[in-house]
Amino acid sequence: MTFERSERKSVEILRILSEQQGPLGAKRLSELMAERGFSMSDRAVQYYLQYLDERGFTRKVGNKGRVLTTEGLSEAEDALVDDRMGYVISRLEQLSFNVSFDPKTLAGDIAYNLTYVPYDEIENVTRAYDEVIDRGYSFFRGYSVTDNDPRLPQDTVGFISACSITMDGVLQNNGIGVDIVYGGRFRIADNQPVCFDDLIRYKGTTIDPLQLFINAGLTSVDSLVHTGSGVALANVREVTAQARDKVEGIIDDMAGCGFVRPVGIGTSPFNLRADPYRLSIVFFSGLNLVANAIEQGCNVTTDIGAGIIPFSKIADEGNWR
Repeated sequence: MTFERSERKSVEILRILSEQQGPLGAKRLSELMAERGFSMSDRAVQYYLQYLDERGFTRKVGNKGRVLTTEGLSEAEDALVDDRMGYVISRLEQLSFNVSFDPKTLAGDIAYNLTYVPYDEIENVTRAYDEVIDRGYSFFRGYSVTDNDPRLPQDTVGFISACSITMDGVLQNNGIGVDIVYGGRFRIADNQPVCFDDLIRYKGTTIDPLQLFINAGLTSVDSLVHTGSGVALANVREVTAQARDKVEGIIDDMAGCGFVRPVGIGTSPFNLRADPYRLSIVFFSGLNLVANAIEQGCNVTTDIGAGIIPFSKIADEGNWR
């Protein structure tokens, strides 16, 4: 079955369930639908869930709520592909709006990635994360580990790392409009930044570009941390060039509390298109931690932009160097 455009709400429910690690009830689904612009009562959500049950796309898990079936997951991935164009950036922009972190006071919430790590992989993942942080190729110089999250599958812990969307939120909170432009593969040789090998524009994709590069095996972070040469993940943001002084001041503040400085900033850094009116900010992604772990054979999965969390949960409780 292929959904018609009139069934957007059904599709959106499937998408939400596909992003979860466990069952969701009607009340929580109603809240998440509202965040995406669909105002629905709990009762209305129940109606749609019954419809999806009948179609074989969802199933009930006791009193906990619904999860997707294999058919439902496939439908969520295939439905309305043209409508999903730009969905990734919309989700990230929404996340950045919820960032409240102030680098001057160290108070407020940051965006984070949540990586699910089996118990027997904790030591290996810790080593992989530490290697990237020690060599300066992460977004933030720390992370934390939790076993207290309802999304965690059985026999796993969660590695919480800062998501680069945090920078967008901080800039916006200081009155600077930010464009989330590219995710890319960035080449380093002899510990010196060289150029982008590939770029994917966030506005033109249905999947997170950096997730795509990791899944396709197109990074070499393990080589980078051991030899000084390799391909890492980096983001490109754009702001008005007139905001340069203010941006650099904010970067200084963020560097003072554990965030890694951008690898480049300017109107034409590296091999990016020159624009005298736009300032490009190039910085390493927090997903380099995950890429290194996967390259080293660790069996992990990551929820990119999993939500927001108090900065203290990483800075105070985590490993911050």
